[in-house]
Amino acid sequence: MVTVIGSSGLFGIDAYEVRVECSLMSKLDRFEVIGLPDNAVKESRYRIVTAMQSAGYTMPEGEIIINLAPADRKKEGSSYDVAMLVAVMVTAGVIERKIDIDRSCFIGELSLTGQISPVKGALCMAIAARERGLRRIYLPAENAAEAAMVEGLEVCPIASVAQLAACIEGRETPEIMPHNPSLTAPSTVFAEDLADVKGQYMAKRALEIAAAGGHNLLLIGPPGTGKSMLARRLPSILPPMTFEEALESTKLYSTAGMLSPEQPVMAQRPFRAPHHTMSQVSLVGGGRIPCPGEISLAHNGVLFLDELPEYAKNITDALRQPLEDGEVSITRAAGRCRFPSRFMLVAAMNPCRCGYYGHPTHPCTCRPQDRRQYLSKISGPILDRIDIQVEMPAPSFDELSGAAPSESSAVVRQRVIDARAFAAARFAEEGIRSNAQMTASQIRRRCPMTQEASEILRASFDTLGLSGRAHDRILRVARTIADLAGSEVIREEHVAEAVQLRSLDRKYW
Repeated sequence: MVTVIGSSGLFGIDAYEVRVECSLMSKLDRFEVIGLPDNAVKESRYRIVTAMQSAGYTMPEGEIIINLAPADRKKEGSSYDVAMLVAVMVTAGVIERKIDIDRSCFIGELSLTGQISPVKGALCMAIAARERGLRRIYLPAENAAEAAMVEGLEVCPIASVAQLAACIEGRETPEIMPHNPSLTAPSTVFAEDLADVKGQYMAKRALEIAAAGGHNLLLIGPPGTGKSMLARRLPSILPPMTFEEALESTKLYSTAGMLSPEQPVMAQRPFRAPHHTMSQVSLVGGGRIPCPGEISLAHNGVLFLDELPEYAKNITDALRQPLEDGEVSITRAAGRCRFPSRFMLVAAMNPCRCGYYGHPTHPCTCRPQDRRQYLSKISGPILDRIDIQVEMPAPSFDELSGAAPSESSAVVRQRVIDARAFAAARFAEEGIRSNAQMTASQIRRRCPMTQEASEILRASFDTLGLSGRAHDRILRVARTIADLAGSEVIREEHVAEAVQLRSLDRKYW
């Protein structure tokens, strides 16, 4: 007798169908798993035997062969345990099948106590199960909330082998998680508010423009000017995520195993701030089993690199292709996977190693060659991909002690939301979400300028020696400034401000 049970495998954020085929023959006792299993899959036979005994069932005698089809694809991880357990129990007649399991998918890892443990990538596997036309998915209770985002699929949380067997035999009606298409309402109250930052009005304006258009941002200034403080308040003015954006981010965090039952959905835009000692693989992603890196975990959110020159040069240069393409492609012997990585890059740095070059009262102790060496750690191609560059001077005593209230994040956030809505109406048929994502052809169509604005851009291009990429990025920023002003046409003041926010690299580099 051969029993076939449906399951799913995971490669990157893409799940694929796996058929668990089980055969039992009257021969010497033997338990083999074939179909290119890795060590974790091979060890599942021990988990299956012990979990069945813990649940009060006896392992059948004879030769048990389990094939994981397709047999030419490497199977990795422990998520096949539950499907293999069901295949063994049904094939051996340990349990009597009373429900239709032919259109069901089984996911989960077994513990030796008979409990079913959570796995990575449950949301991706649930999406794949629905696309294959399956009606129901059985998976660990801790993974049920994230899988419930998938419409058209019955999600059945299971906690133990005993509960699973009772459901298959019809002795217990499986619980079905209600489909939850709506996001958990994201909090609009943030612990860090823009009103906490005193002074730095130009930097705050730059932060607002960056948030409205999804632009990359570089903050340069001496220590204590509020660079990190300002960057960490960027999430408080970003617009809420759409359902599609939340689904994309949740898939990435599900694949990385970073979701919890308390937070099954990424309702807030991610903010990632990795330390400068991280490796290139931790930034880009990869590993034997490809996992998303920091730039993919920041998808639809912010990647903050504090003290940018302290990062290894190969780390910062690795950002170049993802910043342009919005995705990372990782190739392994088992295949190639793609992780989305469309994020806002926010970087902060000192103007020199001691940090006080250009400070009005604190003298700089660096030699000119030391400053050049320090700044040379940031390559020209990376600077070219940063839309907005802002110098943050040391605040005065009057600014720090002033009683005048600063604008709160809620006020600025509303302007950002209005600007994004203004742009969304323009890009309704374009398939992009922000001005920073405009292609060259879209820039030509969507950035009409007055004659005066065109003359300012021409003069700036010739005077500053801008590249073609810098020309397009200035237009994208000018488009965002015009959106904040509610103007369909880019005027001279919009271009002038965009150029001003782009020319800082000419001072230092």
